[in-house]
Amino acid sequence: MKKSILFVCIHNSARSQMAEAFINSKYSEKYEADSAGIEPGKLNQLVVESMKEKGIDISGNKTKSVEDILKTGKGYDFVITVCEKEAAEKCPVFPGGGKRLNWWFPDPSKFTGTDSQKISEIGKVRDEIENEIDKFITGSNN
Repeated sequence: MKKSILFVCIHNSARSQMAEAFINSKYSEKYEADSAGIEPGKLNQLVVESMKEKGIDISGNKTKSVEDILKTGKGYDFVITVCEKEAAEKCPVFPGGGKRLNWWFPDPSKFTGTDSQKISEIGKVRDEIENEIDKFITGSNN
């Protein structure tokens, strides 16, 4: 049986979407991932572009709320928050079983500059998320 992971951030527009996509594209034989936000926003189109650089298409993804996930009654083996360290207090405690982890990444919605500069910064966050996931999956955390 696959282990399940829920990634949570504020808007479910960038970091949690990337994390969900990496799990489901690279490790789908043993894991399944969902993502949700406290205040779901709009999918960040620059994040969509950045993920395309990795060969992963998230353009059809919708943002989801933690509340909606709770209503499904689905349990998770792991609940991982991917908020900024400064925003960690806003990240929810998800009820139910499952190991809780906190990974802190910068918020792409706060990046400034041209689209090209923002995509460059998003790429750094994307790669940090991918590296953290790879370490998590191959490590002894689970």
